[in-house]
Amino acid sequence: MPRHESGRTPARLQGRATWLVSRAYLRSSGLLGAGFESHGGGLRSYHYRLLAALEEWGPASQADLGRKTGIDRSDVTAALTRLESIDLVERSADPAHKRRNIVTITPAGVERLLELDKVIDGIQEEFLAPLTPAQRRQFITLLTRLTDAQP
Repeated sequence: MPRHESGRTPARLQGRATWLVSRAYLRSSGLLGAGFESHGGGLRSYHYRLLAALEEWGPASQADLGRKTGIDRSDVTAALTRLESIDLVERSADPAHKRRNIVTITPAGVERLLELDKVIDGIQEEFLAPLTPAQRRQFITLLTRLTDAQP
């Protein structure tokens, strides 16, 4: 039986966009995980996504946050519990719907978001390091077109 060489790609996969995107995803995911592990202070990229959404879009219900950020509803609840426990967000009952919580980012949450922006910037730099500035712009443009084409 032929010995498998680690890191080699079967010829029929080479050059296939879906294979390459999945490999790039694994690399970016690994960099995000390592970056947040080292510099996130116990937070993860999904915490960053929630803080960014609240800062940009304003207070929202937990369900709306889940829909708008693409995070599962039960995961949103757990992540918000963590963020609330360290005073980065506040939850309060929606006066119009007593069973619904409205989430608001706190001033400490905005400050932490700005710190996490620097972590994300470093990860982006590392991920895109093999590309020139012009290639980076083109890569982002092409990825945006691909993701915007989703149903």
